[in-house]
Amino acid sequence: MDDKNIEDHKKPEASKEQPPSIGDELARQGFLGGDEVNKAMALEFGMPLYPDLSGFRISKERLKQIPYSFAKKNIIYPVKEENNIVYIAISDPLHLEPLEELYHMLDSEVQAVYSSKETILAAINELYNREHGAASELMANLKDRGEEGRGDGEVEVYDLLDDTHHQAPLVKLLNLILTEAIQQGASDIHFEPFEDRLRVRYRIDGVLQNRHSPAQEFQAQLMTRIKVMAKLDIAEHRLPQDGRIKLKMGRREIDFRVSTVPVSGGERIVLRILDKGNVILGLDKIGMLPTVFDEFKRLIALPEGIILVTGPTGSGKTTTLYSAICEMYNEETNIMTIEDPVEYNLHGIAQIGVQPKIRLTFATGLRHILRQDPDIIMIGEIRDAETAEIAIQASLTGHLVLSTLHTNDAPSAITRLVDMNVEPYLLSSTLVGILAQRLVRKICPECQEVYHPSDSELRSIGLNADFLQGGQLYHGKGCPSCFGSGYKGRLGIYELMVVNNTLKKQIVKSPDAVELRRLALDTGMISLLTHGSHLVKQGVTTVAEVLRVTRGIEEEG
Repeated sequence: MDDKNIEDHKKPEASKEQPPSIGDELARQGFLGGDEVNKAMALEFGMPLYPDLSGFRISKERLKQIPYSFAKKNIIYPVKEENNIVYIAISDPLHLEPLEELYHMLDSEVQAVYSSKETILAAINELYNREHGAASELMANLKDRGEEGRGDGEVEVYDLLDDTHHQAPLVKLLNLILTEAIQQGASDIHFEPFEDRLRVRYRIDGVLQNRHSPAQEFQAQLMTRIKVMAKLDIAEHRLPQDGRIKLKMGRREIDFRVSTVPVSGGERIVLRILDKGNVILGLDKIGMLPTVFDEFKRLIALPEGIILVTGPTGSGKTTTLYSAICEMYNEETNIMTIEDPVEYNLHGIAQIGVQPKIRLTFATGLRHILRQDPDIIMIGEIRDAETAEIAIQASLTGHLVLSTLHTNDAPSAITRLVDMNVEPYLLSSTLVGILAQRLVRKICPECQEVYHPSDSELRSIGLNADFLQGGQLYHGKGCPSCFGSGYKGRLGIYELMVVNNTLKKQIVKSPDAVELRRLALDTGMISLLTHGSHLVKQGVTTVAEVLRVTRGIEEEG
């Protein structure tokens, strides 16, 4: 081996990431904060300081010359361009190699300014996010290019914003659809095949909205791509399949639950978006009325008993339970959960995911949890008599148990449990409270306008025109901000049935939901409809929205 080869052999492999700055290294060793050192060096070198980058935008032409992967790897951000000088924000004043590369890439003079690492990374993610309509534009350009989308390989975890790997157009299209859905706050993406087209719909604020219709020739490629990413069997088209995709969008990690079912037009795929960065936890943030909030906090402070949260799928039950657990958590309490699946990881909480394939069901998991010396147990859902029986035994032996049920209102939960062959006397001695809830869409603040409701409309939710300011209510007329729906965001409405002595006697006597509801209302329960009418009167939501989510619930007459 000659001298040259020896030298080459000694060269370390090129690092894929920017090496740590002096400031970062000092911070790692516990001397000083990394940003403090880097900022001091920037001042020493005479660099302008930019603590906030949110107000700066560079031209699209320049942005196309700076790949996202390059900006992210080197932690640089193009701030602005003036007099043919491109100002670049950097977080490490000593790491100037990227600026030399940018000089050649941009064919323009570049000048360094200083900003913190966190500020630059946040600005990069915002800048490189796709604008609304990018997926539609790509679909328009896909005509006569169907063959280019074939042959893409398997991807496990990758960045949706990174388009520098020369992906096939169909891969880019799927990335754009996923990115757009996340940006618009969708909870689900539906890929629905028909004879002549594929329909793509997003569920936003609980309601499905049409978004895209790719041509039929792209249907198989899109579906295959999703199945490859979810590690499903791409050759199996006759049986339903379930999988999971873990993706990155800049610094955000987002999980997708994937479900496929065979239908007459092909395979229907639904992706449930589990965006940890989009979850708001906290009992004070989910919209409870003050009286309900205080009463519910009292219930979750009890040492034992069963608290149930009821409502249909997608009504926010899991968020309420997670918020309650966050409220109860402390270093002196052992909280354990069993869920199907674990949707969001909670700090300091032992969470178990149900796995039917290895016979880890709610019932078997719950039995083992009881041997782990828990104080508080959360069960994702009571689905059968066995789980209900173990939950009751747990509460009788000094544990506080929280769980969910799929029922229309609070009193119906008792009837459902009796139908599962749970003895009424056990329910009367263990149940302490049942919270029923729904999510109503809020009126879009951008297009909110006043209107005069009819008397029949007001009567439908128990309001009177005399109690309204000027006899007026509000609704949204629809605008680009809310995609023409008139609504933006959601808020919970709740009814809390506290199981008092009167209700306990009635449960033992006859667990009839209608009678239980009458007694609960007589003893001060605020109904879902009443809570909804408060929000209507305040201009938060509309009469139609409250009626949509409370339809089918027994009215209090």
